[in-house]
Amino acid sequence: MKTKRLGHSTVEVTELGFGGGPLGGLFTPLPDEVAAEALAAAWEGGIRYFDTSPHYGIGHSERLIGEFLRRVPREQYVLSTKVGRLLVEQEAAGRTDEFFQVPATHRRVWDFSRDGIRRSVEDSLTRMGVDRFDVLFLHDAEEHFEAALRDGYPALAELRAEGVVGAIGAGMYDTGLLTRLVRESDVDAVMLSGYYTLLQHSALDDLLPACAERGVSVLAASVFNSGVLAAPRPAPDARFEYRPASGEVLERVHRIADVCEAHGVTLPEAAMAFPLRHPAVAGVVVGMRSAEEVRRNLAAFARHVPEGLWGDLAAAGLLDERASQPTP
Repeated sequence: MKTKRLGHSTVEVTELGFGGGPLGGLFTPLPDEVAAEALAAAWEGGIRYFDTSPHYGIGHSERLIGEFLRRVPREQYVLSTKVGRLLVEQEAAGRTDEFFQVPATHRRVWDFSRDGIRRSVEDSLTRMGVDRFDVLFLHDAEEHFEAALRDGYPALAELRAEGVVGAIGAGMYDTGLLTRLVRESDVDAVMLSGYYTLLQHSALDDLLPACAERGVSVLAASVFNSGVLAAPRPAPDARFEYRPASGEVLERVHRIADVCEAHGVTLPEAAMAFPLRHPAVAGVVVGMRSAEEVRRNLAAFARHVPEGLWGDLAAAGLLDERASQPTP
């Protein structure tokens, strides 16, 4: 699988990365053995970039990915996690976490301070049982952006300067705030969740031009927009942005699927191929929860998507004209 370098760093990621959110029990519980099989299938298929976060399953995703990666040579993979939430132990008392289907054994405490970030990194290293991270991201800082920019970014830059981590950035969905970060700091990469996809093109207005100008790489996450683009045709109960998709969204997705089928490709194939057409995008990160899902996504990722598809989507009013132009 092809790799691309993140910004001006020496870190290279495979163009398809493994997103660890589903391993934390996103939407539905996930048995540990199923998660292990998914990770093994990803490795077998050539994926060498793995992304996780303390937020995903209040540490469970990190533990599962760490357990798998300890079995393979450290120099053969790239690993990223995120900072900004500390996990504080508590009595689960039979409760389930409010975000993931796991026992509520911890609570999250926002902390973008220097000490908080260093503690978060140490906690994550311990949970995963690895010696280092290749990439660290400020996570979900939309409501805490000033603190993240003022205190969090310098803390990550310090860790990079010390050689503790190879590349730094932020993982968010707000393109405007990510653009500020790109223009006001010296990050290597940003992970954009859900806003450069077949359904969402707003990153073309500000973030992608800023990244191209500053030499910052983009990792496109949530390219299936929570599932509505994950199948050849969306189910009536498909999710969009973590909620049930509206009738308007479902109708638009069916129209996109019509154009895809006319070119002999499926929605998932087009959804994974689309972000990589922009020169600032280094890779797509896809959350996967089973070996079957991994193999299906690997096969879809490997399919050739005809250039004419993008022009036809734009002509039908389904794709921003700027995104339909041939890749430089």
